[in-house]
Amino acid sequence: MVRSFSGRRVDPDLLDAVVARSTTAPTAGNTGGWDAVVLEGPEQTAVFWQCTTTEGWRARARRWPGLSAAPAIVTFFADPEAYPRRYAEKDKTGAGPALADGAALGEGTEGWPVPYWFLDIGAAVMALLLGAVDAGLGACFLGNFRGETALCDALGVPPGRRYAGAVLIGEPGGDDPPSSSLTRSRRPRQAMVHRGRW
Repeated sequence: MVRSFSGRRVDPDLLDAVVARSTTAPTAGNTGGWDAVVLEGPEQTAVFWQCTTTEGWRARARRWPGLSAAPAIVTFFADPEAYPRRYAEKDKTGAGPALADGAALGEGTEGWPVPYWFLDIGAAVMALLLGAVDAGLGACFLGNFRGETALCDALGVPPGRRYAGAVLIGEPGGDDPPSSSLTRSRRPRQAMVHRGRW
């Protein structure tokens, strides 16, 4: 993850190609139940920062100067209701997910044991991050911690959509303080991957 950007504009064709990578990611039932709003340039990206940060956070965040210089921000919004609609279609009836007791999922999202609308965005974000690296750009993911309603309103997002997070994209900048998370050791693969059984 790159958390400091030079501020130099990304070529629009290159940005389009990188963003297009996200649309090739796997999606449950080929639903594609997410949308992205791409913000380019200081005027558009300022809206993102106004909605998702506070003055206090900006004053104390050591990474704020580098993050705020990102010339492009791709915001991701899930459409949870798209999944029950998709799995109610004829080719999925009876073949789609069911609850543990064998009951059908029903019409809403509450019965789904896993929120595939967020899993699909995770796959799209990873494709986008890898595409940025392949293109020689820097990128990082920022989760949804504040300002979801304000951001949805500011960007004209339809009701019912959920903001999942955003990917900042641009040329890496010089001052990128290491994350405090790097002081933690990663869990060893042998502790995470189980073969045959736990």
